[in-house]
Amino acid sequence: MTITAAPALTAVLKPEELLESLRARCAVKKYDPAGRIPAATWDALEQALVLAPSSYGLQPWRFFVVDDPALRTRLKDASWGQGQVVDADKLVVFAVRKELGAADVDRYLASIAQARKVPLASLTDFRGMLLKAVSRPPADVAAWAARQAYIALGVFLTAAAALGVDATPMEGIEPAKYDALLGLPEKGYTALFIAAAGRRAPDDAYGEQPKVRFAREDVVVHL
Repeated sequence: MTITAAPALTAVLKPEELLESLRARCAVKKYDPAGRIPAATWDALEQALVLAPSSYGLQPWRFFVVDDPALRTRLKDASWGQGQVVDADKLVVFAVRKELGAADVDRYLASIAQARKVPLASLTDFRGMLLKAVSRPPADVAAWAARQAYIALGVFLTAAAALGVDATPMEGIEPAKYDALLGLPEKGYTALFIAAAGRRAPDDAYGEQPKVRFAREDVVVHL
């Protein structure tokens, strides 16, 4: 069998360009309702969610992009009345699989076999590892799945900043109401948090305030 080397990572931003985009980002409180994200840019952000890493690569999530204005108005009531839910161009609901099990593992393994052109039988040991992981107590599996969703959120926020898109992570929602409004239980998922994306309003209260972070020597420790 011929082994082909994986492509090396290629820098597409200079270090200072990346830092500049991260310094400019903030958790926008007020969006410009007329601000629109270009279609190609939004497509890239959706692909960034698809490409987000997860433990084992299992991807126990689904990302619901709510386009219906009427539905978003109802979601605002389940979001402590926060205006970003209706004013931002895009709203993404981060949800995770409610009951991960053997069917999810086998679906993932089938994808591996197809993408990498390997027989399913060669993945038997990996299957056993995954089944053990999803067979833990439900509360432990749910906590694990939530941690994976936060990884995807970090990728989304960083990608948005790099593309010049404002984005706001928002935990201030009522997940049960989101589940009901979006019909998530029937789909096998439950909402965790949301992210709004678009263009900040010129009078956004936080847009021009200095970013407050501890000094690098206080948070980065070399051992």
